[in-house]
Amino acid sequence: MIKSSILILAIIFFTIRFSSAQEKGYTPKIEPCTCWLKADSNLKTTCAYLVVPENRSKPNGKTIKLPFAYVESNNPNKHKDPVLFSAGGPGASSLRGVRIHYRALMKNRDYIAFEQRGTQYALPCLKCDEVDAAVKKAYRNNLPVESMTLEGIKQCRQNLINQGIDLSAYNTDENAADIEDLRIALKIDSLNLIGISYSGGLMMAVLHKYPQHIRSLILDSALPEFVNIDEDELTNFNEALNKVFTNCETDSSDKAKYSNIKQRFHEYFTSIGSKSFYINYLEKGTTDSIRVKYGRNELLSVLHGYMEGHDQIKEVPRLLTEMISGNHKPYITAYLDGVFNGYAGESGMRLSVYCSDKMAYANKNTIYQQEQIQPYMAGFHVNDVYLPMCSCWQVAPIAVETKRPFYSNTPALLSAGGLDDACRPIYNDMIHHYMPNSHRLLFTDKQHGPLLNSYEGDAFIGKFLDDPYKKIESDKKNIIAY
Repeated sequence: MIKSSILILAIIFFTIRFSSAQEKGYTPKIEPCTCWLKADSNLKTTCAYLVVPENRSKPNGKTIKLPFAYVESNNPNKHKDPVLFSAGGPGASSLRGVRIHYRALMKNRDYIAFEQRGTQYALPCLKCDEVDAAVKKAYRNNLPVESMTLEGIKQCRQNLINQGIDLSAYNTDENAADIEDLRIALKIDSLNLIGISYSGGLMMAVLHKYPQHIRSLILDSALPEFVNIDEDELTNFNEALNKVFTNCETDSSDKAKYSNIKQRFHEYFTSIGSKSFYINYLEKGTTDSIRVKYGRNELLSVLHGYMEGHDQIKEVPRLLTEMISGNHKPYITAYLDGVFNGYAGESGMRLSVYCSDKMAYANKNTIYQQEQIQPYMAGFHVNDVYLPMCSCWQVAPIAVETKRPFYSNTPALLSAGGLDDACRPIYNDMIHHYMPNSHRLLFTDKQHGPLLNSYEGDAFIGKFLDDPYKKIESDKKNIIAY
């Protein structure tokens, strides 16, 4: 009788898996490989590729390989629901710079770092070196940077297409299906998902599409799918700047130097408009300097970089005071050093995701309305992917259903930085509206990604995973739990 029951269960299990494969038209596969991620030597780490169709509407067509690292907890009584992390961007690698040896999440659970399609270690990787070369050429020859960038994007697109790559297959819908296929291939019944920025929205999409296998979400500075960030980007940047200005007025010991810094910033950056400036710049490895043209957009790019730097943000009032007085040289020199020595250009994966996801649904008038009420930043692109690029890139939009808000009782831990110039705390409030079992944390003096990049955040993650329905509390003045 027992043997018969086991046989029946085995037949049912095989039938379910076979039916699932038939429905999909393919079976996700695991292919072992060497490891990129180096975990603590005391933690067993296994690396492999997930092999899936590039485009699931063509299940028998070309396949791609997506690497992941599976790190095992040392706890013999660990839970069976691992934590899966995938990086933001879109376009960042999930297998680079992941520090897990001290993580509270490893105390009771295994950990999976999953590389999204088209990113650094995936096969193929959608690099766009052509954009990098085009931008450098623009600055060397004082050509319009934006039009040269578009030329580089056109070249990259054609080169990737010539390699047989389907650019419309690199999007949030396919990324979410990749995570579900990994769960199936690893025979995991339940997952806890961690996402940051873009991947916060991606993890919400996984929950939206495959809710029955998700135990909890941990979302750090999440960008929800139902938000088109280009309709917010200048305003988000402006709000974060205003926080810095308020802090400066409150805390500065030199009231005379920094008085009215907000008004002076508005007046100066409005006044320079389309004005051109020039600097003599010596490119590394050359002997003759070149005369490089720059303008308001380059100055705002420097400011944006300072706003996102952990230590540099404290220098923003001083930076603006220097710029307003006309002292641009040291800052533009450092900016050009970055262009010529460190700039990598937009990746094809980033372009495909943004253009199919955000830009395909963004309202052009709403985007430009921001410039009308904030003229001191008109024409500046906070995000390095913007509308004219997507007109060149030409990819199909993701499913309308993916863009819609949805309600869920799944528990979630939401975190935001009060000084974040990209994903403002209001996004967490919007998510909480649809996910009533979510807990919100506001790191008032932090920028993007405060939960995953602090020891305090790690402790909150550990407590949440232990009991995701228990109310999160904070005894720290700079971390508000609500």
